[in-house]
Amino acid sequence: MIIDFHAHIYPNKIAEKASHAIGAFYNAPMSYSGSPEALIASGKRINVTKYVVHSAATSASQVESINNYIIEQASKHSEFIGFGTMHADYENFSAELERIKNAGLKGIKMHPDFQKFPIDCEKMNPIYEKLIELGLICLVHAGDKRFDFSGPQHFKNVIDRYPDLLMIAAHFGGYTEWDKSYEILAGQKIYFDTSSSLWTLPVEKANAFIKKHGADRFVWGSDFPMWDHKEEMERFDKLGLSDSDREKILYSNAAKLLGL
Repeated sequence: MIIDFHAHIYPNKIAEKASHAIGAFYNAPMSYSGSPEALIASGKRINVTKYVVHSAATSASQVESINNYIIEQASKHSEFIGFGTMHADYENFSAELERIKNAGLKGIKMHPDFQKFPIDCEKMNPIYEKLIELGLICLVHAGDKRFDFSGPQHFKNVIDRYPDLLMIAAHFGGYTEWDKSYEILAGQKIYFDTSSSLWTLPVEKANAFIKKHGADRFVWGSDFPMWDHKEEMERFDKLGLSDSDREKILYSNAAKLLGL
């Protein structure tokens, strides 16, 4: 079985526009529109059973509407496991996190490079404390040498401060900053996802990451609609992992984190 731990969805009326905007940000063509239906169609090609779906609020004013949408879609599609969003400038964070917890969402997703705040800024401290209290997972875009909001050292600062936080650093812990991630984060008490990395991360370096960090702390993600599921799985298969490690990353680690 396969759990896709990193999939973006958008309302149909803005899905194509939102996908193109992300593609422009990364100077990369998008494989799909980003609609829920397109996600399911792509994932069926490799028999994905569950999708962790989310969308990041680029401003505090978007938090509630995005969370409403994710709650709605998670209720509508049995394949979806919803993650809400949060922003450092959102004032009523405690009540909102309680609301998404009570609605059955399993965590939050943030993208500091879009949201324009460092993940280790002081404003985030009470939010992390509330996430720990509620047992919610914190999935965060990691890295990008063009910016200084979500680099590996910022993650290290957070997990040193909050060792009980269930945090997942996307993209092997540092998109385009993999050397720093390997040095600073690999082996630490944090999870990585595999999304948007294997298209450029050499096989030998990816395997070195998994060996140093441990297959028990990786989850697989497509980063849909950035990538096609079949294409992303072909990249993953090139790693030549053991059946045990492959199963952990594709399913059992995620299932444990999500309480499935």
